[in-house]
Amino acid sequence: NLKIPAVMHIDSKACHAAADAAASKLETRLFIDGAYVDAADGDRFTVINPATGAPVAEMHAGNEKDIDRAVAAALKAFKSGVWSKMEPRTRMEVLYRFADLVEANTHELAVLDTLAMGKPISDMLETDVPAVAQCIRFMAECIDKIDGRVTNTAADVMHFVIREPYGVVGAISPWNYPMLMAAWQFAPALAAGNSVVLNPAEEAPLSCIRLAELFVEAGGPAGVFNVVNGIGEVAGQALARHNDVAKISFTGSTEVGKLMLVYAGQSNMKRVSLECGGKSPQIFMADLGDLDAAVEAAIGGIFSNMGEVCSASSRLLVDRKIHDDFIAKFRASGEAAFTPGDPLDPDTTMGPLVTKQAQSRVLTYIDKGKKEGATLAFGGAVPPGLESGAFVSPTLFTDVANTMTIAREEIFGPVASVIPFDGVEEALAIANDTIYVLGAGVWTRDLDTAMRMVKGLESGRVWVNTYDAGDMTQPFGGVKQSGNAKDNCMDSVKSYLQEKSAWIQLSDD
Repeated sequence: NLKIPAVMHIDSKACHAAADAAASKLETRLFIDGAYVDAADGDRFTVINPATGAPVAEMHAGNEKDIDRAVAAALKAFKSGVWSKMEPRTRMEVLYRFADLVEANTHELAVLDTLAMGKPISDMLETDVPAVAQCIRFMAECIDKIDGRVTNTAADVMHFVIREPYGVVGAISPWNYPMLMAAWQFAPALAAGNSVVLNPAEEAPLSCIRLAELFVEAGGPAGVFNVVNGIGEVAGQALARHNDVAKISFTGSTEVGKLMLVYAGQSNMKRVSLECGGKSPQIFMADLGDLDAAVEAAIGGIFSNMGEVCSASSRLLVDRKIHDDFIAKFRASGEAAFTPGDPLDPDTTMGPLVTKQAQSRVLTYIDKGKKEGATLAFGGAVPPGLESGAFVSPTLFTDVANTMTIAREEIFGPVASVIPFDGVEEALAIANDTIYVLGAGVWTRDLDTAMRMVKGLESGRVWVNTYDAGDMTQPFGGVKQSGNAKDNCMDSVKSYLQEKSAWIQLSDD
């Protein structure tokens, strides 16, 4: 959907060599005030390669003291105006150079995330890293498009509204797209003129540290972009509670997202931006037309990125009139569409889950599905020969009721559930019967049905005859307990700005 050209094919040997080279020079410290620094108390945590179970790096673990240092540096930089008051076009040029450096270091950045969280190297090279550069460039382009407004008031009054950066923004990013989800947070915050303190997920912090260094290399002032590695319950909580942080941006589970609201209330009532869980439906009407294309979208919508996608279409709602044909095609194509294997092999299309704990969690959900009466059509186990890693085979359940655990809770793994329905109203009732909705898909050739679905679905985004398509103009965000953020678009930059109103009484002269 990003229309990014594929990189030149490289073989597994070259990818392993690149990984070995990157591993030999890993930076494990914190990045504060433009330089790498040790964690204040010398604490450490281990990043594990989920494909092999082997340790990748011993990272410095920041705590409250380190968060204090980073926030102090960010606040000092903000108040100095070195970034917040920089001429807009100059700030744009810094971010453009930043994006260029991301592209120039594509292979290094790609292997860092593959080593840490198991994403297939081909996905990193062809999608994730180019998308990070694209995100930074888009947000840079927004900088000189930010405007205020003048209202129509009495003749002796001038009233206008301007937008200003908040100050210090705390960002807590997830591990499923380590660089990209972080960029969705720090890029608009920086574009708006804020300073940033980023706490990346402890499972995959390696690439985020490198990004902060590249920002400074691009000409970003020291203290404007800081990264504090550390355990979420320690460093993340300290960041969310900090009284000098004006806004906290969090991407992760709904459970922890709710804690962000609590921490904001317990501290300085900071603004809170949340992008949380999902249980998104794809709805396949009987008149959808191209069943092969629909099934392909269903397979990709749940099995891509190992199912570790907040907007994954894990609930497949299928009209009973085409149910059996849909299942037959899904079984014929889906079981082998994504092949688990060595994520450093460019031919691998499915890597491991992020940790052994995540693997155990997903297998537990699969067991619950079987016990609650769903039919396991394929998958549901660890792929043979990959037992040392955190792998789970692509899995399909049929005969699923929306009341079952696998239909109600976010599994965050490659597990699809097919739920039959009769007609538009039942489809809407099932689709909306969830506490999460980040996205929804509808497949139909009938315009009236499509519009009824678009209007009736309780969802932050709706796709018709496609799934998870779009570009940087499309807001990414959900409703209900999926959060309140709007990522990606121009509104994302505006969300990191606060409004100030000026009411000026003019003299009679």
